[in-house]
Formats: sequence, structure tokens, C-alpha cells
Amino acid sequence: MPAGFQQLGGETVTRTLALSVFTAVLGSLTFGYNIGVINAPQKIIEEDYNATWMHRYGEPIPTGTLTSLWSLSVAIFSIGGMLSSFCVGFISEWLGRRKAMLANNLFAFIAGSLMGMSKMCHSFEMMILGRFIIGAYCGLASGLTPMYVGEIAPTSLRGALGTLHQLAIVTGILIAQILGLETLLGSEHLWPVLLGLTVVPTVLQMGLLPFCPESPRFLYIVRSQEHHAKSGLRRLTGRQEVGDMLAEMKEEKRRMDMERKVSILELFRSSLYRQPIIISILLQLSQQLSGVNAIFYYSTSIFMKAGVQSPVYATIGAGVVNCAFTVVSLFLVERMGRRTLHMLGLAGMCISAIIMTVALALLDSISWMSYISMLAIFGFVAFFEVGPGPIPWFFVAELFSQGPRPAAMAVAGFSNWTANFIIGMGFQYVADLCGPYVFLIFAVLLLFFLIFTFFRVPETRGKTFDQIAANFNQHSAAGMMDMDMELNKPSTELDYLGDESIN
Repeated sequence: MPAGFQQLGGETVTRTLALSVFTAVLGSLTFGYNIGVINAPQKIIEEDYNATWMHRYGEPIPTGTLTSLWSLSVAIFSIGGMLSSFCVGFISEWLGRRKAMLANNLFAFIAGSLMGMSKMCHSFEMMILGRFIIGAYCGLASGLTPMYVGEIAPTSLRGALGTLHQLAIVTGILIAQILGLETLLGSEHLWPVLLGLTVVPTVLQMGLLPFCPESPRFLYIVRSQEHHAKSGLRRLTGRQEVGDMLAEMKEEKRRMDMERKVSILELFRSSLYRQPIIISILLQLSQQLSGVNAIFYYSTSIFMKAGVQSPVYATIGAGVVNCAFTVVSLFLVERMGRRTLHMLGLAGMCISAIIMTVALALLDSISWMSYISMLAIFGFVAFFEVGPGPIPWFFVAELFSQGPRPAAMAVAGFSNWTANFIIGMGFQYVADLCGPYVFLIFAVLLLFFLIFTFFRVPETRGKTFDQIAANFNQHSAAGMMDMDMELNKPSTELDYLGDESIN
């Protein structure tokens, strides 16, 4: 086998494909880093807010004002993501997938600079503005990365490579948790460096993106640039003859040209797209309303309530479990299928939530319940990363063909970020109201999403975008649950990777 190629799951993967996927998911790493970075140094940053208030007004900051400023610092990240995620479709069509990722890095530079210099400038406004801008960056990255990876990946590896988006997110969270330790960068003087480090993966991505090809599907189907699409295909596949792949794209382009331009409203108005967009939204809600972000946001206090002596290290332990089971999902997603893994994850989380509720309720009377509650938290996180964590991100891209995909990604991303914001703002109030029974609410939601997935979500493993779209056109529940009869249909994707040996 020539240099520059390797086998992965029976597919031939070129260096260009590997480089392109790695470069794209650096945006996901930045996304994850900024989810986790704000938690560990909370008390130190609040003290700095108080010092800034003293510097300006000569008196300590009122407790209510401090709480509001901190809540805003956390929540405005999600607001930035909500707003920018709605622009994913427009920006990805205007600039293209690769240039959009490149331009998005400007947000990370500006945000990292504002947050990194906020202490020196005695300005919590800079910190809050920086959190908003980095949220905008993450909102775009959460749509652009799965879209680009899904379009350049071979069909038989689309799930595994799509899972790398989630793996990069949880890796970023873990890195932020470790660097946020007080013995490292989570100290009084170094926390601005901790927040400013968000520019590091950004610099690396900007340096590598010029060496990555634009999505051939975008170039040919959207821009009608056959020459550039051919060049991209040759680089991604290592093959010189790509006429058969272009013929398949030409057929999809012909059908797309016969349709009207798909807007966000059209996704809901048209019976052709209504079912897949509802599935896409509910998959995103199953990720955020599962309760996992409640654990991420308030993990330290949950572990303290569970009686753990060093809660910050237990939180890092949960982060390690997060990463480990995302890797497990990476290897299982093409073997077991998206639908099966998603249901397995939802069922496991539901059971873990019930066990966690019982353990927290009995904690005062039975001391060893603290260990049960901790195991339940680890189990909850593990099952999340098996299914609901990685799968919704790339599943949406699989449910739509080239035309409606950008609008669908925008709607799905907006749904995800909105649910994220609601959980971030509302969980603490609900937890105070319900006490240890708060996770029963999530258990009920998880059961609902499990039932919905069983009855309404199709399996997309090994299917091309055209096959999946054709399945919805049948308007048949039986057809949606079984698409195996179309397995022999010629692919419009890059599943020719590995079909022929490279001599």
C-alpha cells in the first residue's frame, strides 16, 4: 500500500482525509474547552469581579449583583451560540464550508483576547463580552464541523468520523477541567491565561485549513465547479479517475436544481422535510434535556452533596469517563448502528438517573450511598457518550440531502443551544425546589425520547444521503424502520474509498 494511505475499518483513508477531519474538529475542541473552562475558577473570578467593583466604587459588590454578573457570564455563552447557530446555513453557503471555518476563527481570537485581558483592564464587561463572542464562535463550529466532516467522509465511515466531533468536544472539556486546577492555571493570577488559551487550537486550525480541500459535494452541487470538485475528490480518495463519483453528484444536482431553494420555513411547511426536521429537533433535545449538562455545570456541587472528599478530582474523573466512552461509541457506531446506540444510551441514562435519585435521597441515612451516587453519575455520563452525545450532531446531516442540509443544521443547532441555555439557567432553581428528586424529571424525559426513537427514528448506517431522503418520501412508517432493501443502490457519497485497492 502506498505511503500516505492506511486502512480503517476496511476503508482506505488518505492523509488528506485524515488531516481534513483532524483540522475540522479542532473547532470542536475549542467548543468543548469553553464549556468546561468557566466552572473550576468560579470563586476566583467572582473575587476578581468584587475587586473590580471595589476599584470603581470603593465598596464591596452587592451579593445579588455578583450573582447576576456571574450568571450572565455563564449564560451569555449559550445566547451567543443560539444566535450564531441560526446563521450556519447562510454562512456555509456564502463562504463555503472551509472558508466559513477559517473566518469563524476571528471570533475566537477576539474572544480570547477580551477574556485574557479582562483582569488587567479591571473590566468584567470584557469578560462577559468575550464569553458572548466565544459562544458565537462555538455556535458556528457546532454546525460547520459536522457538516464538513459528513460531506467529505466515506459513507461506511461517516458515523465513526462524525463521532470525532463529540470526542473533540469532551476532550476539550477534560483539558479545561485539568488546566483549571488551582495548582495549574486556576489560580488568582493565572486564570486569565486559562481563558485566553482558547486561541491555541484556533491558531493551529488556521495554519492547517489551507492544506485541506473544500467539500467536493459543495463545490460541484452548490457552486457547479466541476474542476475544483474533481481536484478535491482526487486528494481525498487518492484516485485519479473520479468520473463515476461526479456522475452520481450530477444526478443529485439535477434533482436539486428541479426543487425550489429550501428555506427554514419550508422545512416545516413541506411534507417532504417536516418529518426529518422534527426528528432532528427531538434528537438535539434528547441530548440537552437528558440532564447531562446539569451534571457538567454543577458537577462539583453534586459530588459535594454526594459526600465526595475531593469533588474537583471526581469531576475530572467524570471527564475521563466522558472521553473513554466516546471512543467506545466511535468503534460501535458503524457496527451497531446509530438508532440502536442512541436507544442504548437513553435507556442506560434513564436507569442511572433513577439510581442516582434513590442514592441521593438515602444519602443522609445510609453513608455508603455516596459511592452509589458517584457510580450512577459515571454511568450516566458513560451512557450519554455511547449514544445521545455524539449521534445527534452528525445524524442531522445524514437525514438531509445537499439542498436542505444547511437550513436543517441551522434549525437543529438553534434547538440544541436553546435547550442548553434553558438547562443552564433553570436547573439550579428546579434542583432547589425538587431536591434529590430532580433527576426523576430527566428520567421521564429520557423515557419519552427512548420511545420516540424506537417508533420514529430510522437507521442510517451504511445508507447514502439519497437513500435516506428517498425513504422519507415513501411516507411509510414500515419503510422508515427498514431501509435494507436499498443497500445495493449505487452510492452518491465517497463510499468508493477502499472499494478499489490503490496500486
